[in-house]
Amino acid sequence: MNPPRVAFFTDSFHEVNGVALTSREFARFARDRGYPFLSVHAGPETRAWSDGAFETFELKNSRAVLQLDTNLAFDVLFPRHFGRLRRALRRFRPDVIHVTGPGHCGILGAALAFQLGVPFAASWHTNLHEFAARRLAHLLRFLPLGMRRAACGFAEERCLDLTVQFYRLARVLFAPNPELVDMLAARTRRPTHLMLRGIDTNLFSPEHRDRSDNAFVVGYVGRLSPEKNVRMLLEVQRGLAEAGMEDCRFLVVGEGSERERLQTNLRNCKLTGVLRGKELARAYAGMDAFAFPSETDTFGNVILEAMASGVPPIVAAGGGPKYIIQPGVNGFQTANPQEFVAAILGLQRDAELRRQLGVNARAAVSSFSWASVFEGVYAQLSDAVETNSMTRAARDSRIRTPALRPATKYPAPRG
Repeated sequence: MNPPRVAFFTDSFHEVNGVALTSREFARFARDRGYPFLSVHAGPETRAWSDGAFETFELKNSRAVLQLDTNLAFDVLFPRHFGRLRRALRRFRPDVIHVTGPGHCGILGAALAFQLGVPFAASWHTNLHEFAARRLAHLLRFLPLGMRRAACGFAEERCLDLTVQFYRLARVLFAPNPELVDMLAARTRRPTHLMLRGIDTNLFSPEHRDRSDNAFVVGYVGRLSPEKNVRMLLEVQRGLAEAGMEDCRFLVVGEGSERERLQTNLRNCKLTGVLRGKELARAYAGMDAFAFPSETDTFGNVILEAMASGVPPIVAAGGGPKYIIQPGVNGFQTANPQEFVAAILGLQRDAELRRQLGVNARAAVSSFSWASVFEGVYAQLSDAVETNSMTRAARDSRIRTPALRPATKYPAPRG
């Protein structure tokens, strides 16, 4: 069976985040395999081009963009591209339209799928409900704790309900961890499949370590924003100082609204901004421990990057990253800042433990390949297309076949 013709609508492609990385790797996989693929995403200008069976449609955002954070935006006027994309899709003739979520591009992709009668698939990448609750908590920090918790709890539930309503429209769903697979399957009643992530173990490797000092470096890579819980690093530093750990440095890679607070209050800290490629690989390899306090991440590509670099990760016990970690074998799961501090102290005081966890971490991610991830995705998309074709054929058959009328009974002839 030929691979399905996929039109892929993503709200992040050129940015520096997990959705964009996964989107670029999905596109790269299709291009390398020569599969018919139309990639639709925002770009610096509106333009289209093709490379064999691989086509790209970049759309420029308007000035009416809601800037949620660094590399996170929502263009309220994005529907103006509807007619242009409808013509492009009719030329491309997709078998399935795949979107990465209810952002401006994903919503447009879903609307086009329904108008053109094309099967619609969706992958879950971001816990938008938790994102919204933490942003609201930050805005309402002047309120008493009880009122703040009630408001944020209500907002989180309503946001989750609305997000699930969007995913319920799809024929097939993908999610990055078992908890989300179970939640989506139960709440949408749609087939939901696990979609992991891959890692380039050649780029991210302990071989890039070029440090020669004796300091202990705790690293973080990611967006510097409230939902990433990066303020916990301040509590961790205080705990380490109280425990008498003097030679600890922090290396923070990324940008976001919390940068100024970290720069002002996190001592012995180097903030590099966004790094890419070999510079990022060297930054990881120079760490002795990787601290990731986020409880809202659905997977955590940065965890794989740290592990491939031979750096033991310390992650929050909530969220998706916990599914990657075997506690005490290739990293640690922690429930609070005190446990973060204890894990870092343990690694600092026991060099052999740190070395062994780093070796185990790299070994654990050696089988995570982007190719295997997207081979699985294509298999499920093919099944969805085939099921849609069979359903349509059965429906058309019912429409075209006239109903049989009961035989007319004539009276028996006389005589």
